[in-house]
Amino acid sequence: MPLGPVRPSPLVEQAAARLREQITGGTWPVGTRLPGETTLAKELGVGRSTVREALRALAGAGLVRPRQGSGVFVIATEPAEDWPTRLRRAAVTDVYEVRMAVEVHAARLAAERRTAEDITAIEAALAGRRAAGAAADPAFVDADIAFHAAVVAAAHNPVLADLFTEFTPVLREGLIELLALTGLRTTDPDTGDAAHEALVRALAAGDAEGAAEVLRAELADPFAG
Repeated sequence: MPLGPVRPSPLVEQAAARLREQITGGTWPVGTRLPGETTLAKELGVGRSTVREALRALAGAGLVRPRQGSGVFVIATEPAEDWPTRLRRAAVTDVYEVRMAVEVHAARLAAERRTAEDITAIEAALAGRRAAGAAADPAFVDADIAFHAAVVAAAHNPVLADLFTEFTPVLREGLIELLALTGLRTTDPDTGDAAHEALVRALAAGDAEGAAEVLRAELADPFAG
C-alpha cells in the first residue's frame, strides 16, 4: 500500500504553527529578534530540539532568518508559499540530508570495492529504472530505490546496507512527495538519468571521488531548478 506524504512530527508542526500565528498576528514585527530557544521552549511547552525544527520550518517558509551569532530574526509576516507546501518541502529536504550522509559515502566505498557482479547488478538496476520511465511515480520511485540499493550493496558494508534498508520506507515517501511537489517527470519522465549513468561509469572505473561527487551534486538540493 502506498505510504502517505512525508510530514514533520506533530509537535514540530504545532510549535511552528503557534510561532507563525504570533508572527503573522504582529507579536513579533519584521526586524524583531525572536527569544532564544530555551525561552521559546518554555513558552511552548516543548523541548529545545522541537523549537529548533520549528524555527527551521519557519525559515523555510521565508518568515525568519538566523544570523550567525545574533539569533533568529523575523523577515516577513506572510510565507512566500502556502504553509502546508513549505512544511512538505522542509520534510523532503530532511530526507535528502540523510541520503547525503549515507549514500555519498556508500558510493565512494562501492567504487573501491565493487566486483564485476556488482557492476552487472547496478547496470541491470539502471536498465530497470529506465524501463520504469513510462510508469507512474510510485513505480518509478521503486525502480530508482532499487538502483541506489544496488550501489549501497556494492559498498560491501553490512552496517551501511542495514541503514539504507531501514531508511527505505521514509526515502520512498520523500521521493514520491518530491515528484508531486516539483512535477519533475512531467517533461522528463526519466529524470536524473544522466547523473545515474555517470555514477555507473565512475563506479565501473573505480573512481571513488568521482562517484561521490556525482551523488553529492544530485542530492545537494532536491528543489534546485
